[in-house]
Amino acid sequence: MQLGLSVSDSDVSSFTPLVVLELADDTKAEAITWLLNRIRDKQQNGGAELLVNQLLFPAQDDQKPNPNVFLVGSTLQRLLNGAEDVGLFKEFQDGTMRGFTYANRESFKDFNGDGEGVLSDAECQYIIKHELDTLRAKNEEHVPGYPKLKLYPGKSVVRRLQSKGVLIQYFPLHNKEDLKRLSFSWYKKFKLSFQPLDDIRHYFGEGLALYFGFLEYFTFALVPMALIGIPYYLFDWEDYDKYVLFAVFNLVWSTVFLEVWKRCSATLAYGWGTLSRKKAFEEPRAGFHGALGFNPVTGREEPVYPSSKRQLRIYLVSVPFVLLCLYLSFYVMMVYFDMEFWAINIYNENPDIATSILLFVPSIIYAVVIEIMNLLYRFAAEFLTDWENHRLESSFQNHLVLKVLVFNFVNCFASLFYIAFVMQDMVLLRQSLATLLITSQILNQVMEAFLPYWLQRRRNKKVHKRMRRLMGDKELPLLGQVQLETEMNTYLGTFDDYLEQFLLFGYVSLFSCVYPLAAVLVVLNNITEVYSDAFKMCHVFKRPFSEPATNIGVWQLAFETMSIIAVVTNCALIGLSPQMKAYFPESDTQLILIVVTIEHVLLAFKFILAFVIPDVPKHIQVNLAKLEFDSLEALKKRIIEIWKDMTMKENN
Repeated sequence: MQLGLSVSDSDVSSFTPLVVLELADDTKAEAITWLLNRIRDKQQNGGAELLVNQLLFPAQDDQKPNPNVFLVGSTLQRLLNGAEDVGLFKEFQDGTMRGFTYANRESFKDFNGDGEGVLSDAECQYIIKHELDTLRAKNEEHVPGYPKLKLYPGKSVVRRLQSKGVLIQYFPLHNKEDLKRLSFSWYKKFKLSFQPLDDIRHYFGEGLALYFGFLEYFTFALVPMALIGIPYYLFDWEDYDKYVLFAVFNLVWSTVFLEVWKRCSATLAYGWGTLSRKKAFEEPRAGFHGALGFNPVTGREEPVYPSSKRQLRIYLVSVPFVLLCLYLSFYVMMVYFDMEFWAINIYNENPDIATSILLFVPSIIYAVVIEIMNLLYRFAAEFLTDWENHRLESSFQNHLVLKVLVFNFVNCFASLFYIAFVMQDMVLLRQSLATLLITSQILNQVMEAFLPYWLQRRRNKKVHKRMRRLMGDKELPLLGQVQLETEMNTYLGTFDDYLEQFLLFGYVSLFSCVYPLAAVLVVLNNITEVYSDAFKMCHVFKRPFSEPATNIGVWQLAFETMSIIAVVTNCALIGLSPQMKAYFPESDTQLILIVVTIEHVLLAFKFILAFVIPDVPKHIQVNLAKLEFDSLEALKKRIIEIWKDMTMKENN
């Protein structure tokens, strides 16, 4: 059965395909008809009022193509109204960022002619996603053709179909010309310059652009540490008395680094129109389930799950599981130390080249085991967090981040803390830190760059070969593009990217004073990370939907927590240095009191600095205040006009 229009035999120039929607190949015909009618129906009738065409792939010998692939687009009028609905901010004629309104559309800077260029592709795709996500059931009791897929008034249709596997995926299409230009300016030319963050934001959205902005800022911020670390490494390699100066510099750097980033983040967000954008009302997650009830805010009927049950799941299952995983991590750490002592004993008995190489083997094995444990734990943490049944996506992400950060922190840094403060062996600490850092970076590059590139290249060759066999000399680039992109990996967000930077920040800020080259290695890693991540976003993953973002969210708190731990760690390392012990040869208690006092002073300095340095630059604060004042004045004028109109009608 053919529904809608076939791209292969119809004129697709009537609308620009922006989003691909793929249903299961065995989806019931009545369910498809019902969904397409709802997508095309007028807004006043409860529809999304979007354009949708069916994409028909030719029959294949080796496998049957999925007939239920659709292209979704929209008229410009609908997109402009949608921009107002989702609260997009655009640049006004006076240079300020204001919420876009259709009534005042001609007052915005980029609105020329019919306004075709005022919205980027990423913004158009975000609007379509919003309209699809907010497409709600009316009086249907179930999805047509699926009596067990229950519906109720107000239920998100797309989320329901997605959670039950009827809707396989929906994703935004790449724009080949824009992608080509972005690729050329982003990673195809090796150059020491800033990334094209505005172009990245224009194509991928603010959330991803902020990640690359943070990656760039972190890399440049590490340069002073690296420049100091190189001569420090060359001239003071065996002189551990002098690591105190580097530790002090480390303390100041980790504090200033995050405070300045807040201002950079606010500047970027203001320029992109997300700083003053109000957070939209969060809808329930697709996987959220429970007995039907009423939302006290919206009054709509939706699943309700008791908070007490969720808390029981968290404290009786999730917390014990995390503690068990931490115990296993400590157990593996002790096995690692047994291997270290074994290797050291062999070296002491027969010191030669072979046994000196053997000294690094336990650390390399331990680094590999750490990466494997982190990966396995990540899957378990996602399963547990999903099982806890959080209603909102933000709550789900916060609990997942907390679980993953706690385990990764202990798994990656526990051995270093043990060596530094229990064994107090700075030589072994330097060796372990260097091995863990280098091995983890090599593994990350293989898993994140080379392996995805190789797999995607194989997949591309198969798709191109299949399309050439089917089409012959015919030129059908849209079919080939959709076929290729439907088989690409789905980008799961910036979670893993921020997690990697968080761990690297920990290696640099916690113990780099005993291994000054740590900052150099992280700079080199981040330079390659920019190019590998850029390539993956452009050619390995499906294009992700744009996500408006004001800052890096919960990761800001994670980095600030790490910087506080860094203050304590570096102060303790200073206290353990022979330099400090020489001042207090007979009084360990006095030394401890001095170190604790210094630590409290530095923490106080850190919090004072955070208070003194405003998170938002002064000129942006003024512009935001001016915008709020203008909005209030416009509202007052509008109220006065309405009151005058009502008065005139009463007098007449």
